[in-house]
Amino acid sequence: MMNKNIPRLIFWELTKRCNLNCAHCRAEAEDIDYSGEIDTPGIKKIMDDIASEYSPILILTGGEPLYRADIFDIASYAVSKKFRVALATNGTLINDDIAKKIKSAGIARASISIDGSTAPSHDGFRGIPGSFESALNGARLLKKNGVEFQFNMTVTKRNVDEIEDILALAVKEGAAALHLFMLVPVGCGVEIAETDMISAEKYEEVLNWFYDRSRDVDIEFKATCAPHYYRIIRQRAKEEGRTLSFETDGMAAMTRGCLAGTGVCFISHRGEVQPCGYLPLSAGNVVKTPFPEVWEKSELFATLRDFNMLKGKCGACEYKSVCGGCRARAFYAENDMLGEEPYCLYEPVKGRA
Repeated sequence: MMNKNIPRLIFWELTKRCNLNCAHCRAEAEDIDYSGEIDTPGIKKIMDDIASEYSPILILTGGEPLYRADIFDIASYAVSKKFRVALATNGTLINDDIAKKIKSAGIARASISIDGSTAPSHDGFRGIPGSFESALNGARLLKKNGVEFQFNMTVTKRNVDEIEDILALAVKEGAAALHLFMLVPVGCGVEIAETDMISAEKYEEVLNWFYDRSRDVDIEFKATCAPHYYRIIRQRAKEEGRTLSFETDGMAAMTRGCLAGTGVCFISHRGEVQPCGYLPLSAGNVVKTPFPEVWEKSELFATLRDFNMLKGKCGACEYKSVCGGCRARAFYAENDMLGEEPYCLYEPVKGRA
């Protein structure tokens, strides 16, 4: 298929149900049954549609995807369709039997959310006492059973000073990666944005620290929902008198910041296809319309793929093709997904659009 906008990552919310009560939850998930979740045959049919045209990485997420009784059937089927499959979990439901099933289903990697370096900080964020130790126990059981895992951290004012300690914890526990997610004000995140969102100045500081630290860590280290980083690495490389390379800078040298609707999308528990999990706009529903048709023909996605549509300083910025600003944060700030990124300090050379 001659289309540069190929879906590389599809995040699939199999359920909204969850056993935790996280302060920042995108899905505003609760431990209740949600109506309208797609059944097993429906999910397999959608996977068939996706596999007819594309071969993305599928991230099976929630809520807590381990709440679905058919999760391993779903994962095994996805693997049979030649998808690389990952599982996004809070880790607290993983026992030795579950870890073995994750391994046998062919899941390539599991991500576990760790938002504090100690039980008090993590549990305070996750809303349930004991969740820190349960998550670490889940990670250890995955490692024991030969399943690669990573830690995901959502960066807020609560834990920004713990990043170094969480990185050390990830290394100590044998994680394959640590991914830092910069908080996006959506779902429950809207409620804590005023108190927990780090400032634009701190955002810049964290990403420059990330640039420096990424050169000497022994695990995969990735900044997510942080499109500014793709500007920063170019600025820093220029200061150092060098050009970006995959060998030195990894995938950050080969891709761009915000991939919503261009290389990434999100399928909700009811089949709505969103540009990402944080941008609550639907491009279509895969229960009613085959995925390739939604991906190829959606006006919403077509708009996001035209960087000349960006407004404000994002529209004028010389880095817009490699950064693009977070479209979800722009939507939160201005109710306009094409608006300027509200947590960026950089002023374009040519001013504002």
